[in-house]
Amino acid sequence: MHLSPDEERVIRREFDRLVNLAPSELEAWLETPQSRKVGMVRAGERESVGRQSARKILAIRAKSPDDLTEADYAHMKKVIGYCRRHLAQRPWGDVTDTRWRWSLMNWGHDPLKGRDGG
Repeated sequence: MHLSPDEERVIRREFDRLVNLAPSELEAWLETPQSRKVGMVRAGERESVGRQSARKILAIRAKSPDDLTEADYAHMKKVIGYCRRHLAQRPWGDVTDTRWRWSLMNWGHDPLKGRDGG
């Protein structure tokens, strides 16, 4: 997968829009029991896919755009897809203390933060 500079820009822009937790917020979230309660854990692994994704998001955020790799862009696209699908399934009512919100937060997006929440 080789991306053009325009494709990279589009991916970074959408990733930055959807990943609305600052690195410090995401790191703090990962320390909560709620973060550990949600998500799918693959056979033979101890941590959910979402929590693994959060660690990749933190690594991506620590890089400058010039240092991003194809693997980083592939993960950014995965995060964008997950967030879009999950946001489309927003449950009715107050989502503050829901597994739905907690799962999204493991992927770097808090639907209660800002106006892009869905």
